[in-house]
Amino acid sequence: MLRNGLEPWHLLVVAIVFIVLFGSRKLPDTARALGKSMRILKSEAKAMKTDDTAAPVGPTSVQRAAEPAAAPAQPEPRTATEPTVTTS
Repeated sequence: MLRNGLEPWHLLVVAIVFIVLFGSRKLPDTARALGKSMRILKSEAKAMKTDDTAAPVGPTSVQRAAEPAAAPAQPEPRTATEPTVTTS
């Protein structure tokens, strides 16, 4: 049934459908955006591959996020004998 699944005239029909749906003005912009996205995807995949080999052994960001954050330090209350410094 699908012996010749992708013939040249199939590609022509698909191209005509794209032109009708998106219009000839948007196709170059769409192709440019697709190419840029593919380049970004390749570079990120390559960076992840190199990061995996040089990753330090330690807690991951998920583990660090699960740890409770330290409470901010509270200032100590002043006593009545301490002088107040004022600037003008």
